[in-house]
Amino acid sequence: MAPLARPPYTGESRRLVIAFDIGTTYSGVSYSILTPGEIPEIFPVTRFPHQGLVGGNCKIPTVIYYNKQGKVCAIGMDDLGDFEPDEVENWTKVQWFKMHLRPKSSATSDAADQITPLPPDKTVIDIFVDFMEYLYDCTRKYIQETFPNQPDFLASMDRNNAIDFVLTHPNGWEGSQQAQMRQAAVRAKLVPDTDAGHARVHFVTEGEASLHLCIQRGLMTPEMERGEGVLIVDAGGGTIDISAYSRNLAAKKKNTFEEIAAAQCFFQGSIYVTNRARCFIENRLNGSKFQDNIKYIVNAFDTQSKLTFRDRPLYVPANTQEKDTKLGMRNGSLRLEKEDVAGFFKPSIDCIVDAVKEQRRTAKKTISTVFLVGGFAASDWLYNQIEISMKSLGVKFFRPDSNVNKAVADGGVSYLIDHSVAARVSKYACGVSCATRYDSNNQEHRQRSSQVFHRLDGSQRLPHSFGIILPKNTKVSETKEFRQSYNRISANRSDLRHLRDAILCYKGSSPHPRWTDVDKGSYSTLCTVVDNGKLINTSKYVSEGGYYIIKYDIVLAFGLTELTAQYAWKENVS
Repeated sequence: MAPLARPPYTGESRRLVIAFDIGTTYSGVSYSILTPGEIPEIFPVTRFPHQGLVGGNCKIPTVIYYNKQGKVCAIGMDDLGDFEPDEVENWTKVQWFKMHLRPKSSATSDAADQITPLPPDKTVIDIFVDFMEYLYDCTRKYIQETFPNQPDFLASMDRNNAIDFVLTHPNGWEGSQQAQMRQAAVRAKLVPDTDAGHARVHFVTEGEASLHLCIQRGLMTPEMERGEGVLIVDAGGGTIDISAYSRNLAAKKKNTFEEIAAAQCFFQGSIYVTNRARCFIENRLNGSKFQDNIKYIVNAFDTQSKLTFRDRPLYVPANTQEKDTKLGMRNGSLRLEKEDVAGFFKPSIDCIVDAVKEQRRTAKKTISTVFLVGGFAASDWLYNQIEISMKSLGVKFFRPDSNVNKAVADGGVSYLIDHSVAARVSKYACGVSCATRYDSNNQEHRQRSSQVFHRLDGSQRLPHSFGIILPKNTKVSETKEFRQSYNRISANRSDLRHLRDAILCYKGSSPHPRWTDVDKGSYSTLCTVVDNGKLINTSKYVSEGGYYIIKYDIVLAFGLTELTAQYAWKENVS
């Protein structure tokens, strides 16, 4: 299929869209200048300070170096050869910091043990701020150098608040992570700390950004054209993101897709292969004369040898000429047997294959095509092992060229300007904890009869009920709202002045979660809805019971990649 034919931009004034793909191991930036009546183009930023191959790579290492005072000394480089050795000796290298933003749950607890700790005086938001500032400075400089005949372009965009930012993130990131990333964008001075400024920061999952990129590049199979499902396996540095889509043949817009299964996120990216290798190498060399070489060897495995592994022993540079055949040291390298290296990869490979099977089982349409994208996809071993399993499933399996794998930021821009995904599938059941009416005919209610309490209106109630507003695995279009009605009563009207409700999501294994005090650890707060003092104006006094009551709806919208929640009520209705 030919690359996406994008229509001209229909906005009334020029805008600039900038997408940051801050990956666990590598990061990139892309942008598009939107001019009314012109067809938008997407460009990567390909020049960064201290870049080894100027103009040839659109990604830089996601690395920051701080001195003892907590000041940024270098960003986006692994090789510090441009600095004096005495200068860098006391610097602290911070890498993989993105993983510290992950949702805190039992599913991610194992991942926490394998992540490099942050410096004691820095939070993950502090580091995101420093990295965003750097990316934004580099982007502005790049645009100014690329369009020298428009010296006032960026200034005019700033004056008119006409710059939109897209931040990509793993499928498993939620409202809390998005809120923290938006906070970092504000502190990095990408946007002002206002409602209008916040609205210029957009989010898209890495899986959905990759789909947009595949569509943009014309990577469509005949099966996809017919409306069958396609699975995007985004194998990155930290996470494996699994997303399933199908083309909506009934949509007016040709390349409109819908999610057909709840997206998944697993902490089995390439850094976990490195961590397994680290444990193996440490066990072999600790206490030997090569102990001081372990750090060098692990880094060489991570940056040089890992992606070159084939079906044969792997030789990892060891920074020594000493030999020890029993330990595998020869010719300046550490020999690792192919069975051992294959073992480092196996959990990640098994994770992907199992996830593909699960998505095919739960998807609302047949999935016949799988795309493997992301930086980790560059591993031939990973690709070949997965391909064997895909053939046995009768699935067409593709690995786009390296330019696609390096350009998730392109997909981030495409998400905002092309808007190819019109519906998504809810990953969790979402709702609120409330008091439900007691039903003596319900066995579960009878088992909780000791918790029954009487409200002022005379009704019997049970606490800790999970009032589901949006069920799990529900197809959600961008315009669809989900709502449930609730009420509050109190003898004192002032008690109803400022209401707030925590929007909960359930991540446990129960298909029908009913009580928030059962499997407590599987509930987490997505956000909190807060009344601004207007609901009390709708209160009515019930003289028979001597109480005030307010009635309202809680409304959730999940059509976009960011949750919105609000109260709704009726006013002046007789």
